[in-house]
Amino acid sequence: MFMVYYRFDGLDSMAERDEFLPHKSGGKKEIHFTDFEGKTSFGMSIFNLSNAIMGSGILGLAFAMSNTGIILFLILLVFIAILSSYSIHLLLKSAGVVGIRAYEQLGKRAFGHPGKMLAACIITVHNIGAMSSYLFIVKSELPLVIQTFLEWFLEGNYLIMIVSAAIILPLALMKQLGYLGYTSGFSLSCMVFFLISVIYKKFNILCPLGEEYHNVTEPAEDFTSSNGTDEFCEAKMFTINSQTAYTIPILAFAFVCHPEVLPIYTELRDATKKRMQTVANISILAMFVMYLLTALFGYLTFYAAVEPELLHTYSRVDPLDTLILCVRLAVLVAVTLTVPVVLFPIRRAVLQILFPEKPFHWARHISIAICLIFIVNLLVIFVPSIRDIFGLIGATSAPSLIFILPGIFYIRIIPEEQEPLLSRPKIQAACFAALGFIFMVMSLSFIIIDWVTGEARSGGGH
Repeated sequence: MFMVYYRFDGLDSMAERDEFLPHKSGGKKEIHFTDFEGKTSFGMSIFNLSNAIMGSGILGLAFAMSNTGIILFLILLVFIAILSSYSIHLLLKSAGVVGIRAYEQLGKRAFGHPGKMLAACIITVHNIGAMSSYLFIVKSELPLVIQTFLEWFLEGNYLIMIVSAAIILPLALMKQLGYLGYTSGFSLSCMVFFLISVIYKKFNILCPLGEEYHNVTEPAEDFTSSNGTDEFCEAKMFTINSQTAYTIPILAFAFVCHPEVLPIYTELRDATKKRMQTVANISILAMFVMYLLTALFGYLTFYAAVEPELLHTYSRVDPLDTLILCVRLAVLVAVTLTVPVVLFPIRRAVLQILFPEKPFHWARHISIAICLIFIVNLLVIFVPSIRDIFGLIGATSAPSLIFILPGIFYIRIIPEEQEPLLSRPKIQAACFAALGFIFMVMSLSFIIIDWVTGEARSGGGH
């Protein structure tokens, strides 16, 4: 997944590159090279991209559905999935014309050095948000698991520092990202186990929930009357409230895989745009099904009582449930092993910003990893709710990676001789980028308004 210039190996790709060469300024041929030939099979590429899409955002989808209703959630999920697929189409076409399969280098080709810096900064911000969300799960869940199995308690802030130093840092210090590929299948398998367990628990937890849950849930009096119980246990098709502002960012964050698309394209055997687009479409469809089932069965289990982090809701019902403890452990393993993978693109972006021409050096490699892990630990310790991470990062970096950058890169990179500025594909790309900007401004506005007006209400939510 290293961000370099790659030479295309297929005849189709060579034709694309040769077609673009006459339009290059200065008339110089740029040297293209590759570290390896694409040897990854079609099926394995689907698996890898699905694993890149799958993130801790899945834990917040039931909460999102409780604040939109089933129908509105389904509409939004379909909408985001289709737009993500179209965004990948823009990236692949831009990469095919230029002969580059790296997000930052597309930015450099489109806008020069500022474009490269912008792409690197957005990838850094987004992946730091992803790392933070993963470690936040470790912080909130690991103390419960340890307390149950070992009968001793350690505060979550200390545990994330221990996990970061003992597990994440050694893995992050590896020179090649490929060495971490062995954890991908295991991480995804853990999340499939999570989904199966969510479906199973729907038929084992009856509504209304037990008195123990109601005693610790705001406002308890809502559940005492039969009318309150009936309303509480009813699935809503459409709902709009102040928390709905978090829903689109959470969904957008859940489908972001764009920094990983081009490296997977590079590793794909017999790589063509059509072949890689099929990989992306199947991966997005698979994650769409998993997201929808997780959100639906999680919501139909707890209805309005579902919390921003689904696993905590189960612990309210029965803290000693063996299945949920195993699920919690599986999710902890999955997200912990994913953190080093997410760190590699950040380090690559930081190296391109600070040391663009320097060769590999172990001192820089190690020091950047330590600094990044330290910063993420600070974020996780001091940010009070996982919604803040999902909402803010999803409202800023996700629309940039999904909508804005692919759209403007496409407009700048595709030569006007091939597609005029006022051609339909470029007008669509411009509208796509504008939609991302509008979505970013609206989402941030809603979230800020919710913080200002509902701080007292939501302050103790998690």
